[in-house]
Amino acid sequence: MKKQRLDRILASTGIVSRKEAKEMICAGRVRTDGKILSSPEKKLDPETAALTVDGTPLSYREFYYIMLNKPAGVISATEDPREKTAVDLLPERLRRVGLFPAGRLDKDTEGLLLLTSDGQTAHALTAPRRHVDKVYFVRTDLEMTAGDEDAFREGIVLSDGTLCLPAELSVLPDTAGREARVTLREGKFHQVKRMLLSRGKTVVFLKRLSMGSLVLDPTLGPGEYRELTETEIASIRSPGKEISLSGKSIRKDQ
Repeated sequence: MKKQRLDRILASTGIVSRKEAKEMICAGRVRTDGKILSSPEKKLDPETAALTVDGTPLSYREFYYIMLNKPAGVISATEDPREKTAVDLLPERLRRVGLFPAGRLDKDTEGLLLLTSDGQTAHALTAPRRHVDKVYFVRTDLEMTAGDEDAFREGIVLSDGTLCLPAELSVLPDTAGREARVTLREGKFHQVKRMLLSRGKTVVFLKRLSMGSLVLDPTLGPGEYRELTETEIASIRSPGKEISLSGKSIRKDQ
């Protein structure tokens, strides 16, 4: 692995900020193989360097992967001066490790949102040319029909002339035709809402259930989150990267 500055390695754990990491190093609290490291600029391979802080071994992680059940009223962003963001729902130690949303959900849409520091994997999941399936639960004000299902399969043209790729609308039984599962293979702005509006229906509730192979954990309530398991990471990561996470659950009150 490419060598990194010592202060950056410490900060990447989320335990301390970059400034605090520099202070710890200059205070002689960081060692490798029993030797004090006094320079924040010192470059080391974080995967092979046996680092300790105050005698405690440092656990380094290259990337983080957090599954969040995003509640309504929260925006898919890292920071915003006026709105509460998805990253704001995490504890400080996770807010420090460079997480960002892989794709986005509308402010009033709930459900699966992946927060990660792995840009390559995020791009693989969200790049338009990849056509990764995204599955939603939707509730509308009026009955959805077999005609709507056919229109989704054929590909809907929105009011502004935008052509949507063929999608799947499956009306759920025993819901008076007002609840359905929608599968998209692209991610246009407000797409589910606009597609249904073109059919005369208004979306009153929308929740993302899955993105590619990643399925929302049903035990997570709105605003709760956990790290992905090793199996989940392997299913979404780009080839050639190692897996190093434990899959430990994290809740919003931690």
